[in-house]
This record gives sequence, C-alpha cells and structure tokens, in this order.
Amino acid sequence: MMLERLTQSFGPSGREKEITQVISEYVTPFSDEVYTDALGNLIAHKKGNGKKIMLAAHMDEIGVAVTYIDEKGFLRFSKIGGLYQRRLLNRRVRFSNGFTGVIDTEENNKDYNIQKMYIDIGATDREQAEKMVSVGDMAVFEGEYKEEYGVIISKALDNRAGCYILIKVLEQIKSENDIYFCFTSQEEVGLRGAKAAAYSVNPEYALAVDVTDTGDTPNCPKMAVNLGGGAAVKVMDRSVITNPDVRIKLIELAKKNNIPYQLEIMTDGGTDAGAIHTSREGVKTGGVSVPTRYIHSPSEMVSKKDLEACIKLIKAFCESNL
Repeated sequence: MMLERLTQSFGPSGREKEITQVISEYVTPFSDEVYTDALGNLIAHKKGNGKKIMLAAHMDEIGVAVTYIDEKGFLRFSKIGGLYQRRLLNRRVRFSNGFTGVIDTEENNKDYNIQKMYIDIGATDREQAEKMVSVGDMAVFEGEYKEEYGVIISKALDNRAGCYILIKVLEQIKSENDIYFCFTSQEEVGLRGAKAAAYSVNPEYALAVDVTDTGDTPNCPKMAVNLGGGAAVKVMDRSVITNPDVRIKLIELAKKNNIPYQLEIMTDGGTDAGAIHTSREGVKTGGVSVPTRYIHSPSEMVSKKDLEACIKLIKAFCESNL
C-alpha cells in the first residue's frame, strides 16, 4: 500500500534520499517533468497555461543524530526536529543501514535532559559500535503501520500523509493550471526546502499540505479540529496568516462539493506555508491540513475520511478558476 510504504521509508531532515526515490516512482508516470534541486526538494511539474500553483508537502521526518560514541559503545545524540523528550525513553530508533537501537537515560536524569540520554545498539565497546554506526549518522523512530476501524496509526504520518495526498491529487487531476507538486526537504528543522522551492517556482498561488493537532482527546488543549471531522482549512499558525482569498476559496469549494471541512488555528508550530508566503514579492498562500493525534510520536493517528476529504478539496482548488 502506498501510504504504508511512504511512512516506513527512511527520511530524516537532510537525509531524504530514500523517501525521494519512493515518491519519484509514484509521481513520474503522471508528470511532465520531475527533478530535484540542490536542497533535495523533489518537484513534479504538471504543465498548463493557467495560473501557476505550488503545492507543498514536506517529506522529511523527525529523528536523532549520533554526536559521540563512548568507550562502552553507547551513543550520545542530538535531536532532529521537535522531540518531546519525556517520551523518548525506551523508544526504538533505526539507522539507514538497518541497525536498531533503544533510547535510555542516566539514572539521575530527572529533568529528561537529552544530553544525559543515550542509544543502546547492543555493542560491547566503542570498536564494535563504530563498525555499526558513525558519528553523524541519523536514525528515525520505529513505528509500524496499522490500519483499523477507519484510522491509520504509524510513524511519520507527519508528513507522509501530506505526500500521499499530493500523489493522489496528481494522479486524478485534470486542470489547465500550471501546477508544481513540491515534496520539500528539511521542514522539521526550519522550513528550509520550501524556501528554496518557492523562490525557484515563483508561484502565484500556493497550498501547504501538512498535519495539524486535534482538540478531541481527554485533557488536551482546546482546538476546533477533530479527527474524522474533514479537511482542516488553515486560518493561521505561528508561521503564517493565510491569504483571505485562498482561505475563502477553499471554504466555498468545500461547501459546493459537499466536502467535510473544519477551520484550523494552530497555536504551536508552523508549516511550509510560512516560508512560501514571503518568497520574492509574496505569494497568495493557504493551507490544507490533516487532523492528526499524537504528532511527533511513533504512533501518529489519522482518519482515512480526512485524507479523502483533503484530496478532494485540493483537487477542486487546482481545477478551479483562480
């Protein structure tokens, strides 16, 4: 299954080669040209004579990087992207060469300081560990793909869910507009790939497709987004206040096509929209988000109905008169 393959592919920020190859296989048959840029963005171009539209979904995932190997073979590490440090203990991580480790911490680490945590790969000493991994190697969190009762649970749904949506839109779309499907790099460490891609593409309109938090679990912060409630039309987050014309257009299309939708204000975090909307002289930018529980964990959860709603809404936007 496509989404399972996407989520289980290796691709921490700055090391997106494997996930880039996987996505390229899916988009090439439906694109007029496919290329990568110097920052590692994968761009699939569907040529047209209408408005120039950029669709962006980041393909990188959170992870860790080895900073030091001690004499007993334990690995010290730094974080790649936003990690909830209290949730790291006993989590499995996987390196690109297939080796697996477990995160643990020093006994006196009461404040969950990441500097006092380590990865145990089962090595007996530094010499053996260095045959398995090196300083600078990156690892991602293990989290198998499960689909049940209309929901999907997996690692890296942030943001392979967004990549899946763009691939499905590309497969189905019939539009006169000039559309660039941008699978961006290094979003988790500062929206870096989207900045370069937006400058290169120079679009008139853009949509960032990413995940967003929900407000429907016990004791969570209140938020008007529910799992299964439909595509989340972004109003704002910490990186962007979306363009009113784009936001209103998305709402009108959702109503016209009976696509379930909800409005999203994300008070913590940002998306590629933040980098895109300030590119060059400015881009009319909006966002369509997938409601997701347990973001930045190995057990992120999305609804299949929400994925389908996002696909329909973005397709309708790209096929509309802008």
